[in-house]
Amino acid sequence: MPFEIPKTAYSGKIREITLGKGDKAVTVGGESAYPFYLFEGQMPNLPRIAMEVYDMPPEDWAEAALEPFADVANDPVAWAQKCIKDYGAEMICLQLLSTDPNGENRPADEATAVVKKVADAIDVPLIVWGTANHDKDTEVLRAVAEAVQDKSLILGPVEEADHKKIGAAAIGYKHVVIASTPIDINLAKQLNILLGNLGVPDDLLVIDPTVSGVGYGIEYCYSVMERMRMAALTQQDTKLQFPIICNIAKETWKTKEAKTKDDPKLGNAKKRGILLEALSATILLMAGADVLIMRHPDAIKLVREMITDLTAK
Repeated sequence: MPFEIPKTAYSGKIREITLGKGDKAVTVGGESAYPFYLFEGQMPNLPRIAMEVYDMPPEDWAEAALEPFADVANDPVAWAQKCIKDYGAEMICLQLLSTDPNGENRPADEATAVVKKVADAIDVPLIVWGTANHDKDTEVLRAVAEAVQDKSLILGPVEEADHKKIGAAAIGYKHVVIASTPIDINLAKQLNILLGNLGVPDDLLVIDPTVSGVGYGIEYCYSVMERMRMAALTQQDTKLQFPIICNIAKETWKTKEAKTKDDPKLGNAKKRGILLEALSATILLMAGADVLIMRHPDAIKLVREMITDLTAK
C-alpha cells in the first residue's frame, strides 16, 4: 500500500489585498493552507519584499548596511529609484525617521513633501512608516493621506491609540492600513475589529504583529504569527484572515551582532549582518509573512532564492 501524506482540511482562506495602483501594483494573500504547504492548498501570490528608504541619512547603521546606498543616503527619491533600478525592488517602504519627536522632530508638512516626491518618482507600491509616536503619527500620516490621495499608499503603524483618526483618513482617501499590535493575537484581533467598526474595508487592511530577529525573541513572534494563521485557516476567524507584513530590517540591523565589526569570534561583519537579516526573514516567511520590509540587497537576494526554491514544482 502506497504511503499517503496526512493532509489538513482548511475551512478558511487569507484575503487577497492589492497594494498600490497601476501596472506595478502587487497582490498579496490568498493562501488556503499554511505557508508553503503547497501539497495541501494554494498559495496564489508569493510573498513580496519591500526595500527600506529613509527620509534622512541614517546615522547609526552598520557599515555593511549603508554601503549599497552610501551615494544616495541624502536623497530619498534617488534612494528609492536606486532600489528599484539596481536591486529590482517590488515595493518601497519610506521610513519617516526625521519626524520622531525624540530626534529631528520635523513637522508634518516637510514629511509630507518628501513622501509626495518619492511617490511621484516611483511606480511601485509605497509603504509609509511612522515612528509609533501616536500624536506625531496622527498628525503626519493624516497629512500624508490627504496630500498623496491619488496613490494607494500603505500607512502604518496604526495602533489602537491612534486608529480612529488615521483610520478615518485612510478610509477617506482609500489607503491601506497597517494594523500594528505588540505581538499578541488577541490584541491583533481586537484592533482589526475596531478598524472594521470604524469603517475600514477588509480590502484595505494588513496585519503588523510586531517582530524581532534571530536571538531576540523571534520564537515568540513565530508562535503568535503561527496562531494567527491557524485561527484564520482552521477556525474560520475572519478577523485574522488578513495578509501579514513584517518590518524586519530595522530589528536585525540594530543589534550588536549586526553592528560589531572588531570581534574575530563573530566572523566577517558584512556576511554576519546579511545572514542575520536573511535568516530572520526566512523564519518569518515560515510563520506566514506576506510582505517583508528588508534592507540589504544581498539578504534580499537570498530570501528571493529561498522563496523560489520553496515554490518550485
